[in-house]
Amino acid sequence: MTDEWSRSEKKIARRVFDAALHRELAAVLQTFKAMAASASDPESMWSTEEFLSKSRREIDSKYDYRYSQLHAVFGRLLREGRISEEDLSGLSESKMNVILRIAAF
Repeated sequence: MTDEWSRSEKKIARRVFDAALHRELAAVLQTFKAMAASASDPESMWSTEEFLSKSRREIDSKYDYRYSQLHAVFGRLLREGRISEEDLSGLSESKMNVILRIAAF
C-alpha cells in the first residue's frame, strides 16, 4: 500500500496488534496447560508438542508487524473475530476500506 501510516495510526496499530497477539498467546497457553495437565501417556505428550508447534507456526505467519502487511493482518484478525472495527478507530478511511475488504474474504 502506498498509504503512509501517520504517527497516531502507528500508535493505534501497535496497540491493536500487541493486544490481539497477547490474547491469542494467552489462549494457546491456557490450552497447552490443560493438555499438559491431562497428559497421561507418551501419545498425549506428543500431541501437546504438536499443538504447540502448529500454534507457533500459525501465529508466526499471522502476526507480521510490517506496515506493508498490517492491512492484511488486521483484515484477517477482524475476520477471525480477534479484533473489532472499533479497535481500529482512528485509522484513515482508505486503510479501513482495505482492511474491511480483506476481512470480507
